[in-house]
Amino acid sequence: MLMGVPHDQTSPPQTLPLGAPVDTAPALRPARTRLIGQHVDLVPFDLAAHGPALFAASHGPESEAIFAYLPNGPYEDYAAFEAYYGAAAERDDPLMFTIVDKASGVAVGHATYLRIDPANRTIEVGHILYTPALMRTPGGTEAMYLMARHAFETLGYRRYEWKCNALNAPSRRAAERYGFRFEGLFRHHMIVKGRNRDTAWFSILSEEWPQIAVAMEAWLAAENFDAAGRQKVSLAVLNARELEVEGRKLRRADLSDLAAVEALQRAAYARNRILLGVEPVPLLWDYGQVFREREVWVLDGSEGVVAVAILQPRSEDLLADSLAACPRAQGFGYGNLLLAAAEARARALGRTTLRLYTGEPLSANINWYRRKGYAIERVEQLPDRRLVHMAKPLADPVG
Repeated sequence: MLMGVPHDQTSPPQTLPLGAPVDTAPALRPARTRLIGQHVDLVPFDLAAHGPALFAASHGPESEAIFAYLPNGPYEDYAAFEAYYGAAAERDDPLMFTIVDKASGVAVGHATYLRIDPANRTIEVGHILYTPALMRTPGGTEAMYLMARHAFETLGYRRYEWKCNALNAPSRRAAERYGFRFEGLFRHHMIVKGRNRDTAWFSILSEEWPQIAVAMEAWLAAENFDAAGRQKVSLAVLNARELEVEGRKLRRADLSDLAAVEALQRAAYARNRILLGVEPVPLLWDYGQVFREREVWVLDGSEGVVAVAILQPRSEDLLADSLAACPRAQGFGYGNLLLAAAEARARALGRTTLRLYTGEPLSANINWYRRKGYAIERVEQLPDRRLVHMAKPLADPVG
């Protein structure tokens, strides 16, 4: 295991410096398209096709609560509903999508893109209505995942906003659960239904999205739910931004860390190249793809990123794909810290086994892992190398 540099005082994640040059190419405007999911689809809002079902599902005993923080509604009758939503269907900003339950084919909610600014690549999600059939379901989370993924990965936006009434505690909790960061309050921002509204602002940046997507996809995966449909690991846990172990904190990386992570990995694994006779596995990776597919955790020091843990939650275990620290200093405990962090993360995710692998010629690594309680499960023969796969059973996770 490679060690790190001294003076690992925690520093905050880096974002673009003020005034930093950026790509000025505009984002695409969202179109009336279909976003396809496993539980729900988002389709362009059509009053004739979706209006009656949405009205019926949103106008019952819970109608006041459903519309409490929306700018309009509930409506006295379908004619009033039709008048408002007929006009809304024609607008390009806000651009409304109906959330359709795949199993039943019934409209169960709506959401919009709004304040669409292609030049600055900023877009907001809002005007969200979830009927009782959609509330607290995987489909509700999937709808927000589909809209965010489309905004970042297809349309090319760099800032995705969520705003809500400061009094709307459920909306604020939802924003944070989905991975949005709270930015502050706009006091006396609006007058809605005759009442003052202070507005809470949240955002996700494009460099943060890949790791948020990893968390949302892990939460939505079928293996995250038991036979009764109950979640095994919460999205809040999957979206955690800090991992504290042994009095130190690793933070969830984002794409602003990509260059630092790549540089550290190259330095950490360089000496293995001679022992292996081939390029070490972590140096074969596309790190942009790594950020989009696996959890990436970093430890900050006074000189920047000093250690990296790349983890892959799987259905039955957690795979530590890479645990690497800066090789410029040894004896500061970074190897132990990274392994302890990986084990802590496995427990937090409800996994009872941590697995890892290393090259067969790296006997020092193999022996070090053995001393830490890992046993060899198998040796994998690849065309150009042999990998030693090791595993350690962990204590049952804390409930």
